[in-house]
Amino acid sequence: MRILLHENSDSDYVDAAFCLAVRMHAGHIAQLLLQYGADSGQSGPEDLIPLSEAVDSGSPALFEALLDHEIRGRYPESELLEARNLARRWHETGVEAELRRRTGSRDAVVRASVQDDEYNRVDEFTLGGMTVQDGHGAILTYVEELLGVRTSFEELMDRAMAHADQENHATWSSVTILLGGRRDQATWTAAAALRTNPDPSRRLFGAEVLRLTHLFDDSDEDAFAGPALDTFTDWSAEETDLAVLTEVLVALGEHIDLRAEAALLPHAGHLDARVRRAVAQGFSDWSSPPAFSGDARTALLRLMTDPVAVVRKTACRVVAEGRDHDPVFADAMAAVLDDPSRLVQLAAVYGLALHDDERCVEAARLLGPPQRGSLEEEGYLDAVWRYEWRRDGRWTS
Repeated sequence: MRILLHENSDSDYVDAAFCLAVRMHAGHIAQLLLQYGADSGQSGPEDLIPLSEAVDSGSPALFEALLDHEIRGRYPESELLEARNLARRWHETGVEAELRRRTGSRDAVVRASVQDDEYNRVDEFTLGGMTVQDGHGAILTYVEELLGVRTSFEELMDRAMAHADQENHATWSSVTILLGGRRDQATWTAAAALRTNPDPSRRLFGAEVLRLTHLFDDSDEDAFAGPALDTFTDWSAEETDLAVLTEVLVALGEHIDLRAEAALLPHAGHLDARVRRAVAQGFSDWSSPPAFSGDARTALLRLMTDPVAVVRKTACRVVAEGRDHDPVFADAMAAVLDDPSRLVQLAAVYGLALHDDERCVEAARLLGPPQRGSLEEEGYLDAVWRYEWRRDGRWTS
């Protein structure tokens, strides 16, 4: 779908496909079509499904597609209240129990993890010919926000904790994003208190809310920058859980401060690749100074030769996009042009192009055209085209 839309997205077909995706409960596809310009306002009442049916599906992506800004006004408050109550009933009862009540089946439930939208997943349950996803907590959180209901920190955390063992679950994401967007002291205090909680899932929840609170603070005062840096600097030195430590290091990477760099550096040689990748990514904002510090440079050069490809690619991209154009970096990128991973090779070609290094041209030719539908590959290789225009004086901007 993404490839087809990228290559040719006729508006009439996209609008019709959006209506079809909604009727088929394909929330992921409906969201994708909206991203590519589908006009939900072109749909008539007969083209869509009731909010209650979207809630029953358990797909947050489907529910939110029905409440796209073009058609949100079609739904009166009474219907939103009914949707909230229905979502709460599904969430509190549990998908499996509610499915058994509705179908009367005593068979084994078939359960699988599925993608709900571009970033989030849900679990899908099938029983007695009925299939339902378990995103009702996310739907409930979303509709409460639309209704102006301020749900307590504790209740929202409990919703997220119900899916703490499911990576990238839509309910966890919706809750942490909502709480991070509140940007108030009460939420900050409640999240910060979780730092010492014995349950690593709750520490992870607290760290994510704190990170998003600072990330979403676009005010001139940036009131949470100092407290966030203080908190995450100390936290990084004591955290033992890998998932929590990774989140803390990602948060540190969102600060341009010498203390953040100092806190990242000790983890550059960590045994876990997720942690090393977070360290590499954390140096990206350090491209603002004219050059990386000596310690950051040493760490990045080492991470460019990491045993794990995603770490190598991340370090290579950070170097590529940095303002530090020391020849040592160009040589390091040239050295990975024969990397076993195509994406690492592409990141190196991209970096050489940004560093105005002629070696990118032949390397790009050997790699060939981007894979069909890969926006990432297209972006990397377009940098070579732009370099050639600069080199030949055809483009001065």
